[in-house]
Amino acid sequence: MKKSDANFRISHPHQSPHQLGKSGEITALRYLRRQGYKIIARRCKVGRGEIDIIAYDKQTLVFIEVKTRRSRRFGTPEESVTFTKQKQIRRLAEKYCAQHDLEDSPCRFDVLTLERLPDKGWTITQFRNAFE
Repeated sequence: MKKSDANFRISHPHQSPHQLGKSGEITALRYLRRQGYKIIARRCKVGRGEIDIIAYDKQTLVFIEVKTRRSRRFGTPEESVTFTKQKQIRRLAEKYCAQHDLEDSPCRFDVLTLERLPDKGWTITQFRNAFE
């Protein structure tokens, strides 16, 4: 994955895993809006799957996977976006584009990671064009 230089800190109290995930998505939405993205959908159900965030970055339709972690105990957040997960996201994006007549639209896949680093609060990192 290509790492973006966009990092910043956000402080949050300790949360349950479910709350952590929701908080991560909300934080990701705020970040994307600050970067000028136009949010189209959030937690978009496509068939049996779900795309975390769909947005426009200028004229490009972006499918965004959000990964939130408290630690690197089980690896980095971006490592959890496996080849299998990438295939699933691609398949869901193709279905979404077909359903909304967007097959000819330029698109890309980004991954946003939020992780808590010891004594540094929350850091968000954007991987643009994370996979094809």
